[in-house]
Amino acid sequence: MNSDSRSGTSVVVPAVGAASSVTCLRSLGRRGVHTIAVSENPNAPAFRSRYCDESIGVPSPAEDLLAYKEALLEVARREDVRTIVPVREPDIYVLSRYRGAFAEHVAALWPTFDVLGDAHDRVRLVAAATEAGVTIPETQLLSEVQDWDRKLIAKSRYALVTDEQAGLEPAVGDGSGSVGSQAPAEAHGTEPSPGGFLDVGKTRYIEPGIEPDRERITASMYHDPIVQEYIPGTEYTFRALYDEGEPVVTCQKRATRGYKYARGPSVYHEATAIPELTEAGLALLDQLEWHGVASVGFIRDERTGEFNLLEINPRFWSSLPSDLPAGVDFPHYYWRVAGGEDVERNPSYETGKGTHLLRGEMAYLHSILFEEFAFVEKPPFWPELWNVARSLITDPGFDYLALEDPEPFVQDLRNRVESVL
Repeated sequence: MNSDSRSGTSVVVPAVGAASSVTCLRSLGRRGVHTIAVSENPNAPAFRSRYCDESIGVPSPAEDLLAYKEALLEVARREDVRTIVPVREPDIYVLSRYRGAFAEHVAALWPTFDVLGDAHDRVRLVAAATEAGVTIPETQLLSEVQDWDRKLIAKSRYALVTDEQAGLEPAVGDGSGSVGSQAPAEAHGTEPSPGGFLDVGKTRYIEPGIEPDRERITASMYHDPIVQEYIPGTEYTFRALYDEGEPVVTCQKRATRGYKYARGPSVYHEATAIPELTEAGLALLDQLEWHGVASVGFIRDERTGEFNLLEINPRFWSSLPSDLPAGVDFPHYYWRVAGGEDVERNPSYETGKGTHLLRGEMAYLHSILFEEFAFVEKPPFWPELWNVARSLITDPGFDYLALEDPEPFVQDLRNRVESVL
């Protein structure tokens, strides 16, 4: 059982632009837990939920991580607060980096900073996956790649890049073409002074046979990113809540559609149960001696059927709403473990249940009409429009929209319209 468990009647949930925040508030609020939403955005959809008991403004972590940490710590010092729910990368970064300070006041149901470094640094993650026997795409640093005659993608080495991290020298390989092991200084416990984090952009698809401008990509991403072979197939995630290295609750999700036809965050997701996926997810998290929640992303190679590791999200995932209709209420389990309460281990859940992010479905269709991605075949628009419409009828579950609590959906829609206009 979690040795850092705490009593308390309140939970702190960062109110971010993802449905996971609202889902946490709804799940716990329905059970009588006092919910405290914190955000730098006064128009956060979670602030509009009927299950948001308190709303507190905090500094933006994108602009000042330390100020955000201090504001979060001030709320954590309240005697009624049991724990804090991490829902985005800056949340888990701050909570894990300053774990000792938070653990004095709340249940620190998240990994140590060294373990977080294994998850956030994809070079170290590749090494951990290899040790665990988990299949990974061929991975190199951009500076090391020599063969461009194949389908490759370039993406950030780090899940979150701070401004201090951008000044580090890139890691180098051992001369064999494999990824080196150098990690950012803060991952080894030295005390930095991060100001904010940087937008390194999205995944780059590299046309086969054409060497990209390495200097330009490196400059735009502020560090030497990684390059991986492109694996065609369907994305899956293995979700889990761990208590000091032991799995408590697990489930799986298949991403049927993403924001873009070339993938991206899922907007239509269905619960699945595949033994090989469970085996791979547990092997990696066991290797890391995980603590807290995690979503491990895989892609199932359509050529071989193997599950290839993509990444770890070391916090609550944006598609969290899809788990509850299947019968897996992760926020409730998180709350109980944080309080040292008993939880049924690995409860069964219903597969085939799907939910939609409505604006994401629109973005998916928009990408088919107006965007192009190298070597990724574009599906025909009208059949995909029919697929979207049909699934909305057969699976009328939604990430934001709820008749009992409509205001978050309305606010999210208003925010998106205003951002476009």
